[in-house]
Amino acid sequence: MSPTISRRGLLCGCAGLVAAGGLAGLADLGVAAAQQRDGSGERLRIGYLPITDAAPLLVADRGPRFAEPVLFRSWSALAEAFLTRQVDIAHLLMPMAIQLRFALGAPARILGWNHTNGSALTVAPQITELGQLAGTQVAIPFWWSIHNIVIQQLLRANGLRPVIRSSASRSAGTVELIVMSPSDMIPALANGSISAFTVADPFNAGAQLRGVGRIHRFLGDNWRDHACCALVVHQDLIDRRPDDAQLVADMVVAAQQGIGANRQGTARTLSGRYLPQPLPAITQSLTYSDRIPVRHPQWNPQRIGFQPFPFPSFTAELVASMHDTAVDGDTRFLSRLDPAGVHADLVDDRFVRSALDHAGGPGAFGLPGLTRTEEIDPS
Repeated sequence: MSPTISRRGLLCGCAGLVAAGGLAGLADLGVAAAQQRDGSGERLRIGYLPITDAAPLLVADRGPRFAEPVLFRSWSALAEAFLTRQVDIAHLLMPMAIQLRFALGAPARILGWNHTNGSALTVAPQITELGQLAGTQVAIPFWWSIHNIVIQQLLRANGLRPVIRSSASRSAGTVELIVMSPSDMIPALANGSISAFTVADPFNAGAQLRGVGRIHRFLGDNWRDHACCALVVHQDLIDRRPDDAQLVADMVVAAQQGIGANRQGTARTLSGRYLPQPLPAITQSLTYSDRIPVRHPQWNPQRIGFQPFPFPSFTAELVASMHDTAVDGDTRFLSRLDPAGVHADLVDDRFVRSALDHAGGPGAFGLPGLTRTEEIDPS
């Protein structure tokens, strides 16, 4: 960090922007911090939110090149830490990574995916159909998130209109979306201040096990095998320390294979040490029963998946969907983006391709190949 800027001053100066879901201004501070720190002899630092999406980074055999992962409470706090070089590696919301790179000019690059699926829309127990959300507040974890994109698709498909900074109206069929830290969502649902939330697990499982919420729809039932979070690093890690970038990819791919082979054991490893939620909630989020109703059972939407390859088709569809999503923030950068061209600028898949080859190829993760067609059903 620049010696002329105190940590306290930085936090105070960006608080309003962070609260609004935007991080403008922090990119330049991140560049300044990078210039103050070469980092080549330091251990790589990992930042994460306490969700099952982060599992590959948490249970991996990290070795001496990595410091112990640091837990953050909100996406805005983790993004700030990444931009100001407090962490070198993070699992970030993929739309957030797009915002960081193309709206703020931050040197963020995606190496691969941490997971697929793993999120849901959880509603209060008395909610039995989406139409009942009219006139209420629904919480999302961040404006630039797959959760915001999918909930707006679902609301519109069911005759509802999402609104921001405007009171919801039952007669008008509007639903107010608000940003909330994942850790605050279960208490808010329990006390009735929100009618629903959409977020990654184990918060959905936790609400259901406590009896304060019910999973209404897995987001993987809306967008098959979507990626919520991606593995994000700084550009200079790739440019100046490619061996470390490869080490990160190898580590995550190996961890994903291990999770797939032992989900119960993974839950025990995560519990207490990395995730503060109860073990039953973590276990359930990794091993949901087939008895939970889904619209597309052949998609296995309730099952969080762990495969690392970042499909270009997903990036293109994600950018296109961001154009149609309301956020409380500056969206002008989207007009400059060609959905078909974003992937090449944002993602560097050389390292994950190499890691996949050493792990047995795409087939080792149940992938028929490294291309696919996106399947989306917002009904």
